[in-house]
Amino acid sequence: MTINDKLFKALADKNRRKILQLLKKNEMNAGEIAQHFSISKPSISEHLKILKNADLIGSEKQGQFIKYFINTSVVEDFISSIWEIFKSSKEEEDEE
Repeated sequence: MTINDKLFKALADKNRRKILQLLKKNEMNAGEIAQHFSISKPSISEHLKILKNADLIGSEKQGQFIKYFINTSVVEDFISSIWEIFKSSKEEEDEE
């Protein structure tokens, strides 16, 4: 699975997109993230694992907790690659 495939898989789920929105505001641990959902903590853990696997988020141990944060460089690279796809499509249409 390529990096873009992992990113698309990670972004396909509304819960994972919500986690990204929460982390956009500030770093949070899994318990803090779970407070915003009505799903089980193991489900939150699985979503975090998928987001980490796609490099959309990173984590850092702080005391007894693991804080999660958005990996902005990967997000920026992904947006740039999407832009290139649509930019190329638009340029091809303009040439026709």
